Amino acid sequence: MSATCLIVYASMTGNTEEMANLIGEGIQQSQITVDIKDILEVDVSELLHYDGILLGAYTWGDGELPDEFLDFYEEMEGLNLKSKVAAAFGSCDSSYEHWGGAVDILTERLLELGADVVLEGLKIDYSPTGPECIQYGKSFSEKLMKVGELI
Repeated sequence: MSATCLIVYASMTGNTEEMANLIGEGIQQSQITVDIKDILEVDVSELLHYDGILLGAYTWGDGELPDEFLDFYEEMEGLNLKSKVAAAFGSCDSSYEHWGGAVDILTERLLELGADVVLEGLKIDYSPTGPECIQYGKSFSEKLMKVGELI
């Protein structure tokens, strides 16, 4: 059985969506099935059906999650993600004091719910670069496959 991965993202300008697609491309190179979904098209319970979870959001205001991610974030409360490999990513704006705060918030929530956060959150200023995001996806898939070998 091959591993499955879900990438959930919130994007206003398209940068975080582009990151999600590029990270997904890197994961698919390892023959892992990847579903990429906008935050408004996914139910929290879907996280339980995947081996790997990546959450992506741009940082809003004073280092916060964007409004469209808030309900999903709240609904995650109480989920058991102990058997899940996870990471977070997002586009950021270095002109703000709390650079990439949403990535940190998502990483903390994944850890609180018992997920195995295998990579430091990927924060990219403004527009993503293909190679960096693709490599992040490859690194994530390597970690996911290693965990799968231990099961």
